[in-house]
Amino acid sequence: MDYMQKYELWLQKLPDGDPLKQQLLDLKGNDKEIKERFYQDLSFGTAGLRGKVGAGTNMMNFYTVGKATQGIADYIRGYGPKAMERGVVIAHDPRHFSREFSQLTAGILAANGIKAYVFPDLRPTPELAYMVTRLDCIAGINITASHNPRDYNGYKAYWEDGCQVSSTVADGMTEKINAVDLFSDVKKYDFDKAVQEGKVVVLGPQYDRDYLDLVESMAIHGGDEIDLDIPLVFTPLNGAASIPFTTMLQDRGFRNWQIVEIQKDPDPNFTSVGYPNPEDPKAFRMSEELGREFGAELLMACDPDGDRFAIELRNDKGEYIPLNGNQTGYLLVNYILEAHKTAGTLPAKGAMVKSIVTSTLSSDIARSYGVEMFESLTGFKNICGRYPGLIERGYQILFGYEESVGYAACPLIRDKDGISAGMLVAEAAAYYRKEGKTLWNVLNEIYQKYGYCAEFEPNMILEGLEGAGRIKRMMSFVRNNLPTEVAGLKVTKVIDYINGYEDIPASNVLRFFLSDGSWFAIRPSGTEPKIKFYFYARGKDYDSAWELAHRLKDDIYALAESVE
Repeated sequence: MDYMQKYELWLQKLPDGDPLKQQLLDLKGNDKEIKERFYQDLSFGTAGLRGKVGAGTNMMNFYTVGKATQGIADYIRGYGPKAMERGVVIAHDPRHFSREFSQLTAGILAANGIKAYVFPDLRPTPELAYMVTRLDCIAGINITASHNPRDYNGYKAYWEDGCQVSSTVADGMTEKINAVDLFSDVKKYDFDKAVQEGKVVVLGPQYDRDYLDLVESMAIHGGDEIDLDIPLVFTPLNGAASIPFTTMLQDRGFRNWQIVEIQKDPDPNFTSVGYPNPEDPKAFRMSEELGREFGAELLMACDPDGDRFAIELRNDKGEYIPLNGNQTGYLLVNYILEAHKTAGTLPAKGAMVKSIVTSTLSSDIARSYGVEMFESLTGFKNICGRYPGLIERGYQILFGYEESVGYAACPLIRDKDGISAGMLVAEAAAYYRKEGKTLWNVLNEIYQKYGYCAEFEPNMILEGLEGAGRIKRMMSFVRNNLPTEVAGLKVTKVIDYINGYEDIPASNVLRFFLSDGSWFAIRPSGTEPKIKFYFYARGKDYDSAWELAHRLKDDIYALAESVE
C-alpha cells in the first residue's frame, strides 16, 4: 500500500468529528505533506517511537500509540500469566497529549489482562526507569519526547532490568506491533473504570520518596565538608524535574538556591524557552538573568523529562560559561573519584562506562585513579547494559555517561538521571567552595593536568524522506572514501562499527584517530533527523585545540557536503 492509499484509508476509517480526520482533509492536494505523514510507519526500535504529533502513520497519535501498545501487550502475553501479573509501569512528561497517551496505554494493557501502574502526574524518566525494578515489573513505558521541540512526542519502552529495551526485545516487540491493525485489533478499556476496578494502580507518594532516597544515597560528602550556602540557580525548563530536583536540594540542606519561576511549572508549549534542550546555551537565558541578579556561582538545568542535565559556570571574570556534556563529565568523573579517594571509599576494582563518541580525556582521569573506563554504543540501554557483565566480573560501577549531557550516577537507576547528576554537581561545587575553589577553577586544573582538549559536536539537520536518504548516502560515501589525512594530520586508525568491534555490537558509526592524539567520529542520530559529528582536538592550550577542532570540522564537512 503506497502513501496515498494509506491516506485514503485513514480518511475512510477515521470517524467524522475526529480532529485527526480534519487535519487530513485540510491536506487535500498537498502531496509532499501527505507523503511525509504516510510514506512509512513510525518505526519502533530500541529508542521506542518518536515523531511529530498529528495524523498519519509516521506521526504520534492515538492510533499509532495504540498500535504500539497492543503489540507490546501481545509480546508480554507471550511470556505468560506471571509476566502479565508483574505488569507495566507507565510515566509521562508535560507535552501535549502525554497524559492522554499514557492513559490510553494503561487502558489497552488493562484490556489485555496486563496489570498497569501509573503516576498521578508527570514524573522524570529516571524515576520511571527505577520503578521498573522497584515494582518488579516486566516492562515500563514512558510517554516523552525528551528534549525535542514542542511539536514532538515519543514513547520509550523499558524491560524488566530497568534499561530501555535491547535490540532483541525491541525486535520481538516490533514483530508483534507490525502484526496489529491499528483500526481493528487494538483492545481498549476505559482508564477511569480500570482504576476503579484495580486493573490500573495509581502510585502513591512513597514511591517518589523511594526514588529520592536512592538518589540521595549517592552523596559522597556532606554536612560540614561542603558549603551549603553556595548560591545556585536551577531550571527544569517547564518539565518533570521541578519537584524532585528542588526536594533533593532541600533534603541535602542547600540553603541559598533559586528556581527560574516562569520555568518552574509544566508548559507543553515551552513558551519561555522555545527549544527545551539544556545542551543549547539559549535554554539558559533566563537562568543567566536570575544568576546575575542573585550572584549564582552555578546554573543548572534539566530537560522536560528530567533525564538530561547541563550546567553553566561563572568564570573568573564573572561571565557565565556553558559547559558541554564532555566538560561536565570531566568534572563529575574527577569529583566522584577524588571524593571517594578522600573518603576512603574508592573500590579496589572500580569501573566507569562511557559511549564511544564521548571524550577519551575522562578515560585518562579514571586511569590515574586506578579505575577502568569501558566503552559502549551510544544510549543508556548500552551504557547501563554493560553493568551486569562488569558486576559479574567483580567490578563496582561508579559512573556511566555520554557526551549528550546524560549521566548515570546510580547503578540501580538504569538510565540517565538529571536529578542525581545535579546533586553530585551541586555537592562538588559546595565541596570545592569549602576549599576556596570554584568548578571553573577545577575544570582548568583538569586541563592542565591531563592535557587540553577541545570538544566540538556539530550536526547537520536533514529532515524528511529526502534528508534520511542523503544521510545514508553520506555515510556510504565516507565509508568508501576513508580520508587518510585531515587538517594536516595523518589518520593512524579507523574503527568502523558497522559489523561490530571487539565487545561493541554493530552500529553505523565511523571513528578516526589522528597522529597527535586527536580523533573524531561520525554517526546518524537514532532518534532525530540529523547526522552527528564529534571532534576531539588536542593542543598545547585550549585556544590551539579549539582552532584544530574547527579545521577538522571544515575538512570533514566539506567531504560530507559533497554528497548530494
